[in-house]
Amino acid sequence: MSDDVRVLPGVPGPRRGPGWARRDPIDELAADWDESVAAAVHPDEIAALLESDGLSDDQIRERYGVENSFALAEELYARTPRRHPEPDGEPPDPWRTGLLGCLLRGLVFALPGFAYVLGDPLLAGPHEALGLPAGTRTLLAGALCGWAWNQGLAHRAYAWLGLGDRPAARRCLLVGAPVGMLLGTLVALAVAGPGRPAAVAFAAGQSCYFGASGVLLVMGREKTLLAALLPMTAGGLLTLAHPLPAPARLVLLLGSLVAVAVLGLLEAAPVLTAPRRWRAALPRLAAHAKSLSPARWWPSVRAAAPPVAGPRPLASLPYAVFGLASGVLVVYAALGDILAGAGHGALAAPAAVALTLSMGPAEWLLYRFRGGSLAALRTSDTPRRFRRTTARVLARCLTAYLAGLLALTLAVTAPWPHAPAPSAARLASLLALGVVLWTGLLLQSFGAVLGATAVCCAASVAQTLALLTHAGSPDTVALAVYASAAGAQVALVRVRLGRVTAHR
Repeated sequence: MSDDVRVLPGVPGPRRGPGWARRDPIDELAADWDESVAAAVHPDEIAALLESDGLSDDQIRERYGVENSFALAEELYARTPRRHPEPDGEPPDPWRTGLLGCLLRGLVFALPGFAYVLGDPLLAGPHEALGLPAGTRTLLAGALCGWAWNQGLAHRAYAWLGLGDRPAARRCLLVGAPVGMLLGTLVALAVAGPGRPAAVAFAAGQSCYFGASGVLLVMGREKTLLAALLPMTAGGLLTLAHPLPAPARLVLLLGSLVAVAVLGLLEAAPVLTAPRRWRAALPRLAAHAKSLSPARWWPSVRAAAPPVAGPRPLASLPYAVFGLASGVLVVYAALGDILAGAGHGALAAPAAVALTLSMGPAEWLLYRFRGGSLAALRTSDTPRRFRRTTARVLARCLTAYLAGLLALTLAVTAPWPHAPAPSAARLASLLALGVVLWTGLLLQSFGAVLGATAVCCAASVAQTLALLTHAGSPDTVALAVYASAAGAQVALVRVRLGRVTAHR
């Protein structure tokens, strides 16, 4: 027997289903185009596919009973669940960066500390109030001014680099760095008063270093800066083992300072040697001297594109204030006991050195958070799941930073002469300050600088008032202030960075 169904004459064939039992033509079309429709991110994408397939609005009205291709696209989009295909292989991470480069930046942040080792005899004199070494207030005033100014200047230069205008970034640094040097020197002079020329001179050199090194760091010349600091670093290490005479110290200090200043100037100086456009225009000026139209003197003026709008100067102000507030918090972490009359200098330096060195791993972990949040955007299908994934990434990065900061603190304190082992309260306050600094940098990287600046300013004001009024022991006050600020900034991070739109 044959499997074919034959229709014999006079015998009716198989009955067809009624019209109401037929499948919806839109469902049939959705099934045929399932893969393309499921991967669409908007109905307009499906409308484009319909039009490219040659379906006219008349055909769509006749076959599917809807007005046009856009209406049909919306129906298909609503009836088909979203299924976005995963890319083949591991997707590229634009935020991936090398750990070694970030560690190098942390190292060049810390190496200038050897300048204070070499310059200690040059600042010899009677102790200041609260038992501070001679010249401490002068140097701190100049340093805080430098931190604030260079933080704002670096933001403005990076903004120009983000616009793709590297010459404008160089011009910004070429003008801004000398102004910051002058301001830092004037502030140090005002704090020092008469009779302390050595402290003022050292503070002036400190301000010059801040300005020149800021130029090199913004332009990505960390290795160049490291090479310029090597003689001073070698001299500082040698001084720790065998004190050098004052002339040798002065030569090492001035040598590294001059090298950094010259390298910074050369990095920003190409804008001074750029070709002048008016030289090329001189022949045209002579040929069209009788005309009063600048467009005829220089035809390129008519076709020139409008200049790119640069960053607003006031946009960098919150970053400068954040630099000042965070600098005050670091000073209190290093000198809080001494300023309160309850400690000595051996407590101060290890905390400051550990915080400075930790800025290298901190920067790398900022990149890791950006990469992790980008991966969360790809893998999360709901806003709630994205918030959870981002919170886990934040917890991992923050834990890694705190572990590194703790290890650096213990490693720096162990060989430090006459430095006692840090107490549990001191370690806890230092780690809380680390949370404040790292989350502040994280918020800055997302443009949410106002919240971080407000928290750091409030913390620095609270700690200053506690110091002036002698409210509690330094460790207790520091732990309370830093823990409160850390909690506030972690909450800011969760609220601000838990939104998908913050990661555009």
